Amino acid sequence: MSEWVIVFVLTLATGLAMVVGALIALVEHISNRWLESEFRHGVVAFGGGILISAVALVLIPEGTKNQTPLFVVLWFGLGGVCFMGIDILLNRIHEMATQLTAMLIDFIPEVIALGALYLLDKHYAVLLAFLIIFQNIPEGFNAYLELRTDSRHKGKTIIYTFFAMSFLGPILGLSGYFFLSEFPVVISGIMLFASGGILYMIFQDIAPLAKIKKRWMPALGAILGFIFGMVGKMLIMHTKTELSL
Repeated sequence: MSEWVIVFVLTLATGLAMVVGALIALVEHISNRWLESEFRHGVVAFGGGILISAVALVLIPEGTKNQTPLFVVLWFGLGGVCFMGIDILLNRIHEMATQLTAMLIDFIPEVIALGALYLLDKHYAVLLAFLIIFQNIPEGFNAYLELRTDSRHKGKTIIYTFFAMSFLGPILGLSGYFFLSEFPVVISGIMLFASGGILYMIFQDIAPLAKIKKRWMPALGAILGFIFGMVGKMLIMHTKTELSL
């Protein structure tokens, strides 16, 4: 199978994960209060754990390989500041779909980096793809519920919108694959920029949403999310060791 086809499939899967999250949210309301409270917050925490693992185990280690300490600080800080600026802008215009916007603004640089990273290190590209997939499921879940609070947005329309948005994955991923793979410094910068923005989002939006008063189980979702990324990295290191023998 051609490499660009693999990149297409991986990046499309990352986008379709948003649809899967929205479909899960469709059935959330038929269950009991536990699903309405602890499960929902646990899903948000799981997404936060996945994001932290993506930053700590893939984006930062790979992003710092081709950058000097000064540019690491600049790219990482710029990501946080830019995401903060978008957050402030959305707040001022009273935008309802903040979760949807947050999902897109971290998805776009991640999937570009994924496409470019595939030529540099296939193993880490696949791990990053799985982390984005499992990150986008809870984000799609939460974005759907947020949009449904506005009566103007019908459930089917939201699902179709998410499905159309999923094709951004292949478009951006293949752009990274064909145009950025020869520029590792640029790829590193994108990874660090995404890392700074994601870390801002985690503490500004995701962590507060995951907390419930006098409930302790939802926070374990973050532990499970990070474990997923940690085990994935260990498997990749083991595979690379075997291949080198």
